[in-house]
Parts: sequence; structure tokens; C-alpha cells
Amino acid sequence: MRVILELVLILVLSTAQCGSTTKVPRSDCQKQCGHIDMEYPFGIGTDCSFNGGFDINCTNQNGVFKPFIGDFELLNISLTQSTVRVLNFITAYCYNSSGSMEVSGPRGFNGTNTPYRLSDVRNKFTVVGCNTLGYIVDDGNRRYQSGCVSTCRNLSDLVDGVCSGMGCCQTAIPNGMYYYRAGFDMGFNTSQTWRSTGRCSYAVLMEASEFNFSTAYINSTRFNDTNAGRVPMVVDWAFRGEGSCVTAERNETGDYACLSSNSKCVNSTNGPGYFCNCSQGYEGNPYLPDGCRDTNECNRHPCPSGGVCHNTIGGYYCSCRAGRKFSGETNACNPDIGLIIGVIAGFLALMSIAFCRHMIIQRRKLNKIKQEYFRQHGGTLLFERMKSEKGLAFTVFSEAELIHATNNFDKSRIIGQGGHGTVYKGMVKDDMQVAIKRCALIDERQKKEFGQEMLILSQINHKNIVKLLGCCLEVEVPMLVYEFIPNGTLFELIHRKNQGLQISFGTLLRIAHEAAEGLHFLHSYASPPILHGDVKTANILLDKNHMAKVSDFGASILAPSDKEQFVTMVQGTCGYLYPEYMQTCQLTDKSDVYSFGVIILEILTGEVPLKLVGPEMQRSLSSVFLSAMKENNLDSVLASHVKGQESMELIRGLAELAKQCLDMCGSNRPSMKEIADELGRLRKLSPHPWVQDDAEIEIESLLGGPSTTTNGFEIVTSTGYATEERENLPMNPGSSYYAR
Repeated sequence: MRVILELVLILVLSTAQCGSTTKVPRSDCQKQCGHIDMEYPFGIGTDCSFNGGFDINCTNQNGVFKPFIGDFELLNISLTQSTVRVLNFITAYCYNSSGSMEVSGPRGFNGTNTPYRLSDVRNKFTVVGCNTLGYIVDDGNRRYQSGCVSTCRNLSDLVDGVCSGMGCCQTAIPNGMYYYRAGFDMGFNTSQTWRSTGRCSYAVLMEASEFNFSTAYINSTRFNDTNAGRVPMVVDWAFRGEGSCVTAERNETGDYACLSSNSKCVNSTNGPGYFCNCSQGYEGNPYLPDGCRDTNECNRHPCPSGGVCHNTIGGYYCSCRAGRKFSGETNACNPDIGLIIGVIAGFLALMSIAFCRHMIIQRRKLNKIKQEYFRQHGGTLLFERMKSEKGLAFTVFSEAELIHATNNFDKSRIIGQGGHGTVYKGMVKDDMQVAIKRCALIDERQKKEFGQEMLILSQINHKNIVKLLGCCLEVEVPMLVYEFIPNGTLFELIHRKNQGLQISFGTLLRIAHEAAEGLHFLHSYASPPILHGDVKTANILLDKNHMAKVSDFGASILAPSDKEQFVTMVQGTCGYLYPEYMQTCQLTDKSDVYSFGVIILEILTGEVPLKLVGPEMQRSLSSVFLSAMKENNLDSVLASHVKGQESMELIRGLAELAKQCLDMCGSNRPSMKEIADELGRLRKLSPHPWVQDDAEIEIESLLGGPSTTTNGFEIVTSTGYATEERENLPMNPGSSYYAR
């Protein structure tokens, strides 16, 4: 019994002795010096640090208190990374006024018998100067020596931010260094050239991320002036005397540093020793009893949307609202299948019959509505004609087919958008690319004539007119299917920035000629004739072979046969509208001729038809042109590249043709046939007839890019199917329904 009591007494005494050696700072220790917090194991004053190696001196410098570790000013302390940042001194090697070399400034760091090791991860030995060799030496335990050479063959070769041996060089240091000194090789004597390449060189071990080379460092002292000749350096610290965590955790010496019950020991990666961190789920100071406090992980919102976070000691967990269960594998609130199945099964049993009945009724209603739309839009007439004319190349698509072709009219498929509707790029059967237009609302009279006009337009087959392939009639507003034209518009070719100078005038003249041929076909050979109503460069598309294709019949009407079709306001684009518009509101073949005259002006001048800014007299391109022609001053309006490319005979002939097209009296204007013939004649005047138009330019490189707006006009996208927002003019009820 006595032996047991003696053993218990010895155990109590040893425990008390160990407890008495536990190191904690005094309660009255200084907590801050300057703007730096003193975090234990560092401290200021007696019994305020773990040991003397962690003592900090708070020194008054010119009325400002700053913390120092030895001679090095302390910038900050990191407990989690076990580092301190200090200001290290720059060693300078300069020529004095007499040309003699001098080395000045502190030359290194000595961490012998201290907790500190120079960080090999975050520091680099840096040398700045011309024709110099700076070296770093460890005269302590490593006996290490290294350095780097910086040369300057020509100061113009130096580049700001580049430190690769020209004016600046850097080298890494090995792990475990606690001592270094910097110096220079005196054999690099540049006394004959220092006046032109800088009189000083510098060497320092510093934090690599804080250095950015400047060419101004060479011919000035700017680098040495940084923080009075000091730069940041990172020093790793650890409890060195206790060895690794395995030894320290035995607490054989009674001064184990990780005092918090929620801390862990971490082996130092830079030299022997260890440091401490708070365990996962805790934060604070692991070197103080109860210094690691529970982290409220819920402040970081770790749970998924709809989940509820619950903080626990050293961790957290997530829960979900009723009917859902949290899954740690996917970090998501997934449905509670067991509960939901029972509820849904009963609900479905009650709703299934009602739902099926409702779907049958709705499907019948939908089919009835589609049939009514089909009848209203002339679908019956179309089918009868298609049966009687078996060779008719026209397709009536279902709504489902066009939904599938456009991925349910996905926004990414939009290639044009405007007041008359939206155009989508699609892929129909046989992998054929098409342009699908969802038209805007149409009136009752248009609905009655839609089928008839579809038949007429579907039979137009001309190489210079966009082909209408089919339509969808079982929707409230019909959808039209055109051939896909990939290479943009004449507007883009003329007006895109810096592109006009790269386009052959002969190419533009060919495209205009082809467009005139297409309009001539509409006026003369379609039955009944078709008046386009919105002729402009944005409606002349270019196919894969860069051939002109007249498009956008949004303002078109069939040639009128009764007075009713003459009394409605037509719709076009400002700048292209014929002058008799406000007086008669009549659309004739000479209306298209006037608009085509404006196209010729765009080719000649490179200008847009209407400018919304600038002097009032200079806003209308046609007015400016006619005024110049009247004053016999054609050169003043011609584009610079047009003057240099073609003969004046060709230019004057084209200008005279434009003048005739822009005649104020419609009856005096030429027909589209006469225009096409004249353009064909003028093309023969080109000074380079042997150049093939289709190979003159790499047009593909000129036509890409998104839709933009210039002076109130929307430029179509590279596909050429976008539509511009025109002025708020009423739409002609006689217009075709595939208005853009």
C-alpha cells in the first residue's frame, strides 16, 4: 500500500513539474508595434515570447515605432505558413567619381542558432547591373557558393519586367540556408564604360514575387532607393531544438509548443524542427492554451442550394427541407425517394385519368387550330396546285420539322432579326442548310393571298434571286424556308471598316450587274411581275461563289391590278426611298430603279445612303451626288480608291447611269433591263478584263463578324439574313408575308 502511495505522489509531482514548465506569455505583454500584431510565440519584452529566438524589438525611428528582428525590420508574421517577412538590405557595388570601385551596405544575413531559415521557395538571389558578377556565399554549415552574371551589350536591349541576364539576373538558393553574404567579382572591371552603362550594381536575396525589373535601375539609384535600400525577404521559422514532431510530441524537454488541445504538429520543410497549426475545423493561435477556436464553417456557405448548414465543434453538417435528403457524395439535396414515391403514387393515381383526358382534348384543339391556320394561309390551294403540277419544287413543312431543324428555335441559331421577323439557320432533311424566317404578324387580307403568292414566288428560278424552298402554314404567322446564302451582303463588302480599299471595283461592278439582272427578271419575267420595294445593298446577298442574290421581299408586292393596292403606304428604307413616295405612296417598277441608283452611288462613293449626323445638306447621299453632278464636280464625291482603279470613261458612265436612276420624275428613269444592259456594257470598259472577278479578292476574309449598326442602318450578319429596323412606316397590305 505504501509503495502505491509513493508511486501516485511521484506521478503527481512529475505532472506538476511538467505543467510548471509550460510556456505562455504574460498577460501584460505588448500586443502591437506600429501596425504589426505580435502573435505568440513572438513577443516584445521578458517572458512575452516562446524563447529568445522569437524576441521582437519595438524601436522608435523618427517618432514611428517599428518592429525589428535583429537589424531587420519586420513586415508581417504568418502562423499558418510559419514565415516572417522582413526588409533585407541591398548590397551596392559602385564606381566613385574617380573611377574606383566600392562595395557598400550590409552584405548578408546570419541566422545561426536562431529559429530562422532563408526561404528557398519564395526567395531568389537577384543581381542588377551591367557587366557584373554577383555571388552569394553560405559560410555557415552549407559551404555553398553560387551567383549569376548580368551583362548589357546595349542598353536598348533591356526590357522592363524581364530578368534573364540582360541588366538583371536571378538564381535560386538551396533548402536549409540560415546564413548568407553577398558580394561581387572584382575582376569584372568596367571602369572604361561605367559612365554609359551605369556606375552601380546591386545584389540582394529577396522575395521573388516582389521584384519587377525596370530599365531605370541601370542609370539611376532607383533600385537602391527602394525602402531606403531595402527589399522584402521571406524567412521560414520553426522550433529547431526539439527535432521532428515525433520527438517533440513526447514532450521529453517539457516545452512542446503546440499547447492548444485542437492543434497539430507539422514537420518543417526547411531545416530541422516543427511548427504548429490548428486542426481542421479550427482557427486561431495553436501556441496558446485553447488558442484554436472552432471555425463556423456555415459562414462559408458549404451546403448546396436549398440545404441548411449546422455548425458543430470542429466541423459541420448539412440537412435538407422535408422531402429531400442530403448526399455527401454529390454535395446536393436529392429527393427522398422513399417518401416521394408514396406521395406521388397516390397523386398520380388520381390525376392520370384527368391528365390523359385533358391531353386528348388539347391535342384535338391544337390539330383543329393548325388546320384552320393551314386553310387561312391558302394551304388547300397550295396542295391542289402541287398535286396538279407534280414538278413544282416547293415543300410545305410541318411545325415539328422546323422546330427540329432549329433546335427549338435556339437563340444561338439566330442569323438575322428585324421588324418583319426573325431568321434562323437550320438543317432540314438530307442535311441541307436553310434559312428559316418566323414572320411578324400579318393582316387578314394578306392571309387570304398568302398561298397564291407562295406559289408565284416559289416558281421564281433565277441565279441572281434567293430561292424560296418552302413554308410552314400550320402556325398563326407563316414561316418561310429559303436557301442558305453564306457569304454576307454587298453592304458589308462596301462599308465595313478598311475593307473598301481591298475590294476590286470590277468585283463590285459585277455584283451590281448580277443584282440588276435579278431585279430585271422580277419586273419582266415573273407572272405577275413582282415589285421588290426595298432594293438596297443590305438585300443583295453573296453565295458561296460570291454571286449576287437579290433577297428580302419583305416590302414586295405583286404588280397591282386594282386601285385598292395603290392607296396603302408602302414600306422601304430611308435613303433608298423614291422622291414621289410622299405624294403618291405608289410602288412601281421605277421605285426599284431609284433605289438601285442609290446602290450605284454607294459603289462609287463608299458612303451610306443617309447620315443622321452632320450638316443637313450633307445627310442624303443622293442629294450630295446630284448637286456634284450639277456643278460638274464628280471627283468630290468619288471614293479615293475608285478614282485610282478605273478609267474615267467607266466612272462617268456609271455616274450618268446613277443620275438617270435618281431622276425626280419616275417616268424618266430607265427600266431595269436598260440598267442591266448598260452595266454589262460598262463592265467591258474595265482596264483588266483578263482578271476573273471571282478570284480577285479573298472575300471570305472580308465578310465575317457580327451584325452592327451604322448611321441608323443595321448591317446584316455574315449570313446576310439579318433585317434592319426601318423607320416606323405602315406596311403595305399587298406586301408578301416573308418580309424580313
